[in-house]
Amino acid sequence: MLRLCPTFAAAAVLLLPLTADAARSDAVIGMTLEPPHLDPTASSAAAIDEIVYANVFEGLTRIDGTGRVVPGLAESWTVSDDGLTYTFSLRQGVLFHDGTAFDSADVKFSLERAKAPDSTNAQKQYFEPIRSIETPSPYEVVITLDYSDGAFLFHMGQGDAVIVAPESVDGNKSHPIGTGPFRFERWQPGDRVELVRNPDFRDPDGIALDRVTFRFIPDAAAQVAALLAGDVDAYPNMGAPETLARFEGDPRFVVDVGTTEGETVLALNWRRTPFDDPRVRQAVMHAIDRQALVDAAMFGYGTPIGTHFAPHHPAYEDLTGLYPHDPGKAKALLAEAGYPDGFETTLRLPPPSYARRGGEIIRAQLAEVGIRAQIIPVEWAQWLDQVFTNADYDMSIVSHVEPMDIGIYARGLDYYFGYESEAFRQVIDALETTVDDSQRNALYREAQEILARDLASIYLFQLPKIGVRNAALEGLWSNSPVPANDMTAVHWAD
Repeated sequence: MLRLCPTFAAAAVLLLPLTADAARSDAVIGMTLEPPHLDPTASSAAAIDEIVYANVFEGLTRIDGTGRVVPGLAESWTVSDDGLTYTFSLRQGVLFHDGTAFDSADVKFSLERAKAPDSTNAQKQYFEPIRSIETPSPYEVVITLDYSDGAFLFHMGQGDAVIVAPESVDGNKSHPIGTGPFRFERWQPGDRVELVRNPDFRDPDGIALDRVTFRFIPDAAAQVAALLAGDVDAYPNMGAPETLARFEGDPRFVVDVGTTEGETVLALNWRRTPFDDPRVRQAVMHAIDRQALVDAAMFGYGTPIGTHFAPHHPAYEDLTGLYPHDPGKAKALLAEAGYPDGFETTLRLPPPSYARRGGEIIRAQLAEVGIRAQIIPVEWAQWLDQVFTNADYDMSIVSHVEPMDIGIYARGLDYYFGYESEAFRQVIDALETTVDDSQRNALYREAQEILARDLASIYLFQLPKIGVRNAALEGLWSNSPVPANDMTAVHWAD
């Protein structure tokens, strides 16, 4: 999913007193978007996972704030030598919030439901490798795959793969029932969702909060006002970076700047001249000052990247130095490619502020080396049709926010980049059959290097995760390896 990141203008607000009470056992979390419903297995909307992932629902595995796969409802697992059989040992004594017992039958039901032909799961491809699901005992599940999938454990830890119960699944959109540390209490449409502590959770003493309220405030000025007034304790994802100046330097607040899975790229259509020439792609990259782009378009928030990979991942390799900002080098490469006077092209920009603002800056930077780009603003539906579906474009700017989606470059002419590389495809094929983390990380680094050398896209920056919180509220994620507001470790400082 390619997700919009709108920017709003902030109005002046009165600076009001804010107090932090270490004895508090509740937290109010602000969100820009309200979810369409609360079943993460039936929609791709990130706002659903931002409320229920790890809080209400759990999977066999889970993804922590660093992007690692850790135990969830499965306390341990083993993988066969051929990578085709996963044996999960389940936690015992776990209850769903309605009092029904969790066991292996629930796992079988959930995964078969997600895999079914009529499934509405947004990530059905995660479950395609599954050949069979066996339940030799109430607390053991054996999953056999048709082919090795090195990302299987990661996929089983995402919101699309949470475990649901057949007794309650039909009501999960409006009244979600999971096994997590918080139970759903109520949803006031247009305003809030409230969760309360689950007294039957396996580690009740490890959860500090008794109540969590998610409030929906889309307007950036209203978000600022709610934080300053103490009506909201934290906004893990602020809608507009220009509002942060109000909080930086104020000891009552902490501004957390991390990364998301959103690689922001200047996509070049490899099917079209002159972008099929590597010297032209290199010239474009040398013409762009990524840090200046981040400073101007994102008010300094964002991490320059040199390849399609999130900086918070342990396999990330900083390749921004491969093609540094060098207008002189860009002009020389253009002349070598047969464009001593540059050339004309088009730049289609979807609505997000990072694209519209960034596009104006990139147009100016390209003009300095003779590349004259005509900006064509398009609405989101137009972008999906013209650029993403039909590859009718020269250049475009967009953020790809799916976790660990480097494999999209192996789709060749079936994908809108039009990038083809047999070497890259072989690395991705190897990743799909590799389970060992160290080996996978080495393959990820090899894949990053191929994309960086080829300039499969012009890599700009990682979309930031910009959060503001009451300085006494601790434990929120700084990064977003998956969409989530995991409240399990959140607490008020002593």
